[in-house]
Amino acid sequence: MRYSKARQFDAAEIEEIHHRWRHGQTQREIGRALDRVSAVIGRVIARTGGFPPPVRRRGCRVLSLHEREEISRGLCAGHSATHIAAHLGRSTSTVCREIARNGGREHYRATTADARAWKQAERPKPCKLATERRLRTVVANKLLLDWSPEQISGWLRSSFPEDPSMQVSHETIYRSLFVQARGVLKKELTAHLRSKRMMRHARTATVHGHHRGQIVDAVTIRERPAQAEDRAVPGHWEGDLLAGCRGSYVATLVERRSRYTMLIKVEDKRTDSVVPALAREIRKLPRELRRSLTWDRGLEMANHKEFTVATDVQVYFCDPSSPWQRGTNENTNRLLRQYLPKGADISHHTQAELNRIAQRLNERPRKTLDFRTPADTFHDSLR
Repeated sequence: MRYSKARQFDAAEIEEIHHRWRHGQTQREIGRALDRVSAVIGRVIARTGGFPPPVRRRGCRVLSLHEREEISRGLCAGHSATHIAAHLGRSTSTVCREIARNGGREHYRATTADARAWKQAERPKPCKLATERRLRTVVANKLLLDWSPEQISGWLRSSFPEDPSMQVSHETIYRSLFVQARGVLKKELTAHLRSKRMMRHARTATVHGHHRGQIVDAVTIRERPAQAEDRAVPGHWEGDLLAGCRGSYVATLVERRSRYTMLIKVEDKRTDSVVPALAREIRKLPRELRRSLTWDRGLEMANHKEFTVATDVQVYFCDPSSPWQRGTNENTNRLLRQYLPKGADISHHTQAELNRIAQRLNERPRKTLDFRTPADTFHDSLR
């Protein structure tokens, strides 16, 4: 498909771009919908830092495009400014000034005059951080301490409850960081944000452009049995992919009650690779230890129905952007980084080596288990 990139965007198209971006579509997907290249879409979005531009409205007292077209028709018909003004219900001086500032009777064009008026009516509102130097200094210093904009905004409200000049919303801080045309906060301060992003993204958007919620027939974690939540019954698992460099991955499974960990070698993160590998290992467990599996919204589990058919284990999915809902697995992954560090190529580990790493972890006593080991607790469940 060939994309058009010469024409300019009109206001409706810009509004649609930001509407799609706000709802999690990627630049490529938006470009495909509007028949434009993704780089052009990216420039439009970056212009306002990912924030939708404020909606502009025409004042009730100014001339509308329709009125300017009536002026143009009246001039073509040879009518006087007084006659045109009476027809529009406007004062003669208003029509005279409109004609004079836009080329006179011979060169007046309604669309050109309306576009010029619309541009001249722009009144950029000064940012509060630009006008309040003391506030700007405090915000910048807190960002250097890795405080989030929301934490800064809340702290300012509690520290200066009687001083409105020392209060600012977290949205204003984000806008000042992402919209560099304002020149209020230095661009380098974005490095202190947890996400390290350079513009506002939708909550449903991901780095790779997939919508994490688009797993067909996903069963939400809210439908998971209560016995899985209170850890009273063994056999409820949490899972995830642990990533290394060069597209290397290891699947991790943690049993909620005992914290027993299994590591599974996978070729890549495609669902056709991950699901069969998980099913193969799960089927080795006794039936009473195969009750449920909780996963995040990663597309590696898109074939979850095939997994359930092969293992008789129901898969439940966390809410988008809610890794804390499978906190046992998240904590275990942090412990595993001692053996499988970030940035390392973990594809060279054999399944036997992964089993030994899991054994080391399972034989370490845990405070949460009263310093018993996950292995002992897990094996007690088999008796």
